[in-house]
Amino acid sequence: MDELIQEGLPVKPVSQVLKLSRSGYYAWKKRPKKAIKAEQLELYRTAKKLFKESRDSLGSRELAKALRKAGFPVSREKARRLMKTLGLVVKQRRAYKITTKRNLTHRVADNLVKMKFNPSAMNQVWAGDITYLKTPEGWLYLSVVMDLYSRRIIGWAVSERMTVELVMQSLQQAYWLRGHPKGVIFHSDRGSQYTSKRFATLLAKQNMTASMGDVGACWDNAVVERFFGSLKHDWLFKAYHPTRESMKKDVADYMRYYNLKRLHTANGDLTPIEYENCKNQVSKKA
Repeated sequence: MDELIQEGLPVKPVSQVLKLSRSGYYAWKKRPKKAIKAEQLELYRTAKKLFKESRDSLGSRELAKALRKAGFPVSREKARRLMKTLGLVVKQRRAYKITTKRNLTHRVADNLVKMKFNPSAMNQVWAGDITYLKTPEGWLYLSVVMDLYSRRIIGWAVSERMTVELVMQSLQQAYWLRGHPKGVIFHSDRGSQYTSKRFATLLAKQNMTASMGDVGACWDNAVVERFFGSLKHDWLFKAYHPTRESMKKDVADYMRYYNLKRLHTANGDLTPIEYENCKNQVSKKA
């Protein structure tokens, strides 16, 4: 109503249309505006900051967890109301799409993981997969290696071609980062890159055992597929990448955000690196 009055419309006709009394309008005008407390303002600022850092991907459950970690006692219901007040809206994700293809002449390994994605320690089970990234300059392909214990991305590589060298590079990065562990089970789909002789030779050289689900069965490598979903729909699709180099840089930015800031339910609402550090401290005290 106040906006209509400011536009120059007389009070009486406006109050009649809106079914408000003239005296009620002036009483409302004299009423002091409700001030926002400093704590509430800081909550608003923090919520906006966390939502922006996630590229508008935090739902009410994730936002509530992040706010509690930041020191605000917020329930999911309160986070939901907060998002509505601040106009924080999450975009829906798109459907899963198969990337890798099987070579029927290659030998495949047995599925040793069988959807048991929660090993009891680091460097027991790693999982790898490849996804595609589209830019105006052409396609890029991303290969990652995840330690299923903490959900941490420990190796990754980007290339213009989806080759055996791509997956070998990401695995070697993980192998060096983890200090040359032995006895790791490496789980993947049956894509030709993972079933190749060269990749099998690398696994044997690094004392690793191959495990494979089926091509196209995304539930056989569900944890990595969820990671790719977060990478694309919560991050990459919300920015423009005019060149391959800009895409590579943004992928690197997400790797840092994911490992250092993104909270995981499977980790007790800790980031992958926090979870590993916490467990390492507990094992040293034991």
